[in-house]
Amino acid sequence: MTSTQTILKGGLASAALLAAVSAQGVTLGTINNTTVKMGGYVKLDAMWSDFSDGTVSGSSFGRDFYVPSVTPVGGTSENTVFDMHARQTRINFSTETTMGEHKLKSFIEVDFMVLDPANSDERISNSYSPRMRHAFLSYDNWLFGQTWTTFMNVGALPESVDFIGNTDGTIFVRQPQVRYTRNNWMFSLENPETTVSTSAGRVIADDNEWPDFVARYNYNNKDLSLVFAGLLRQLTYNDGGAINDTEVGWGLSLTGKYVFGNKDDVRFGVNGGGGMGRYIALNVANGAIVDGNNQLEAIDSLAFFGSWRHLWNQKWRSNFIFSRIDIDNNVSLSGNSATKATQSARANLMFDWAKNLTLGGELAFANRELESGTDGDMTRLQFMAMYKF
Repeated sequence: MTSTQTILKGGLASAALLAAVSAQGVTLGTINNTTVKMGGYVKLDAMWSDFSDGTVSGSSFGRDFYVPSVTPVGGTSENTVFDMHARQTRINFSTETTMGEHKLKSFIEVDFMVLDPANSDERISNSYSPRMRHAFLSYDNWLFGQTWTTFMNVGALPESVDFIGNTDGTIFVRQPQVRYTRNNWMFSLENPETTVSTSAGRVIADDNEWPDFVARYNYNNKDLSLVFAGLLRQLTYNDGGAINDTEVGWGLSLTGKYVFGNKDDVRFGVNGGGGMGRYIALNVANGAIVDGNNQLEAIDSLAFFGSWRHLWNQKWRSNFIFSRIDIDNNVSLSGNSATKATQSARANLMFDWAKNLTLGGELAFANRELESGTDGDMTRLQFMAMYKF
């Protein structure tokens, strides 16, 4: 569960992202019309993971949170492992400066989710390197820096013990960008990156000539909020030899949230396109594949998710979440070992033990299927303790 998710779970559109994150935390002081705040949370995760077809390496993110592409498939033995970590813990700083009728704001946030073999150690110290999550500024309607892609609706993320929760079906990317917001409209130019399937495996090309472009419209009407977003991108790969090609990638997204009179809510989304690649389901499918003529062919995918959040009383609540992605591989190019679909379902129980202190437990089931029909399952029981400040 992300800090911005917590802020926005009341239904704010992410057009208000900067104002929302800057409002979080403890005020450290005000000097010369600039207010400085600090926020974040401390979180402990503990989980038992049962893999039907083997195990995920201890050096993989798939042991610390759900990553659809690493669920083992085609193994010969079941394996259960236990993990515990506090790597989601994060801290952020924000500033807000008033200059007449104008507002200049900034936000910086780090956590410890990076896996650096030189600084990651479970043997003695359990040390982990910090990583930059957000680093951006805004001046009135303009935003510059790294934050959630404009293509993603943070307000539709469900509340989950897992790091994301609806991973299979959701857009989830942070990257540098320039964004302009005008009333309900948002437009951005964002950092491009092409992932390509080749006979040697995944290639991260980094050959793009143009930024990714996102257009978005936010709709709010009392208890219903909707986000319509479109993505247009260039897929490019130049290996310095026979391959030097570009292809157009695109995506469409409809996501939203509806709050009932009893404060229960449903969150939902449908995301589809050709060449979305890294934007969807943590890059379970690449943006394109190289064909027999050394040209790029965009990989199509369609994903969806839904969740129901139920408040049992003032202290107890539950979330029920399902998400899925289907990938339209060209099997003549990809072969039968390409991932055809992944899905997951989870249910959790959250308890507010004290102000800003939450305990949670979650049971999750996940499945990954290859084009050959072979599949593998993961069952995970996860617990957390989180204090937000």
